[in-house]
Amino acid sequence: MKMHIVVIGANAAGAKAASKAKRINPHAEVTLVDRGNFISYGACGIPYYVSDTVADVKELMTTPVGVVRDAAFFGKVKGVKVITGTEAVAINREAGTVELLETASARRYTLGYDRLVLATGSTPFFPPLDNSDLEGILTVKSIEDAELLKASAVAGKQACIVGAGLIGLETAEALRQQGLEVTVMEMRDQVLPGVLDAEMAALVEKHLRMNGVKVMTSCRVTRFVGSGRVAGVVADKGEVAAQLVVVAPGVRPNTTLARETGLEIGATGAIAVDSRMRTSDPYIFACGDCCESLNLVTGAKVFVPLGSTANKQGRVAGINAAGGEASFPGILGTSILKVFAVNAGKTGMTETEARACGYEVETVLSPAPDKAHFFPGAKPIALKIVADRKTGRILGLQAVGEGAVDKRLDAAAAAITFKATADQLSQLDLAYAPPYSAAMDNLLVAADILKNKLAGHARGISAREVKRKLDEGDDFILLDVRSPAEHAEVGIEGAKLIPLGMLREKLDSLPRDKEIVTFCKISLRGYEAQKILDGAGFDKTRFLDGGIMMWPYELKRG
Repeated sequence: MKMHIVVIGANAAGAKAASKAKRINPHAEVTLVDRGNFISYGACGIPYYVSDTVADVKELMTTPVGVVRDAAFFGKVKGVKVITGTEAVAINREAGTVELLETASARRYTLGYDRLVLATGSTPFFPPLDNSDLEGILTVKSIEDAELLKASAVAGKQACIVGAGLIGLETAEALRQQGLEVTVMEMRDQVLPGVLDAEMAALVEKHLRMNGVKVMTSCRVTRFVGSGRVAGVVADKGEVAAQLVVVAPGVRPNTTLARETGLEIGATGAIAVDSRMRTSDPYIFACGDCCESLNLVTGAKVFVPLGSTANKQGRVAGINAAGGEASFPGILGTSILKVFAVNAGKTGMTETEARACGYEVETVLSPAPDKAHFFPGAKPIALKIVADRKTGRILGLQAVGEGAVDKRLDAAAAAITFKATADQLSQLDLAYAPPYSAAMDNLLVAADILKNKLAGHARGISAREVKRKLDEGDDFILLDVRSPAEHAEVGIEGAKLIPLGMLREKLDSLPRDKEIVTFCKISLRGYEAQKILDGAGFDKTRFLDGGIMMWPYELKRG
């Protein structure tokens, strides 16, 4: 008897599941149902279409060779029947049927299934604010959103982005490149919350401001104003004029269908699934933005909607729905974005997340060029490693900078997946040639610093803690060990200069009863200075993590 597989939702996860199911079981009848008219498109590419980086919206819906992934494509190439403009409104699990509503005609009918895959995706969270129905208030999720946003992106207008997450910042760049004045409002105290820790996020925020984007953090939006069309956004920090508003505070899983049919919903609010992407009903699978994932570090269930995860989960769900055997182990939440000239991303846990989960944490901040420092085109990147102090296990990596951060994140993702320690990470045999990295890659250097910290040889202090000490007038020495020329160009107010090469002969000028915090550009010399002081019997020494390159506050110029 022919197997009938029905997939609800025809974007990344659903399209992948349907295609894979048909390949695994060529004799199965596979039907892909979607309430929209556009299917299998790259929603993550929408900001790049708005900015004209992607010239034609059709490019978001094509294969690498330029064939549009429409119903005809899926029918002829994949052998999958596609029904668009049709919403699944109910599931009868006992009968094995899905009730469908054809949007244009309001016709209702049922479709039988032997296996059902839910790939219902997610919906942008739209906070319940006054006047949210005004024209010009948009989200960024669908092709329809993309076309409307691009049509609204008129140079000279003022735009406000509500939410400083990945999509919010990518959209801010896109609108700025179209000549709009852009303000980003974020209710939490930093940009990219949940992606970066505060000191790394500060580097991204600084770059946003340098490119003309106004950033307002710890800023709660209360309402929109306007008559017919939006004219401004009102927040607890004041009102910002805006003729275009993009609401991007995050998404919520579409679970209505699953809830109404009695499927188990996890603690995250998304559909609960096992490693085979199977729901609490053995004949129904779920994948993509509507379901949970397993965190590979903590073992806890999480909801982290990403296109990469959706494709992998869709493949597993399709294989198992068709009678095969596959499993999805979990995720690290690896994320990356480009905003103007800066690249930023993370894999695994941030320091904030790790501490919240009860880990005793050690961290490293390590800025350096992404290539050999003498090679033309070398650009700075900053890495932050988060590790378990008790075991040395790597818990996470964050990377920000104009250089290549992606390959460091990918290498770290592999290491974290296989539970690598600082020692193991430091010994990775990474590719080296001057056009690609230093002989000791940034990632390996950061791992070596971590090893020194774990062994007690290196003692770092964060920029935030040093700033607190300065502001509160703590009695300590902030020691700049750079050259006089570097010190004269830019420095930290209140720092004392002793170049590293002169430190040994100047030891008698330093008080032995005070804490001494050493620093340089990236704190390589700062660490060497700490070791010189240690060897000379100074017992209250630390170095500034990341040096002056990771100092997020105002610097003294000239």
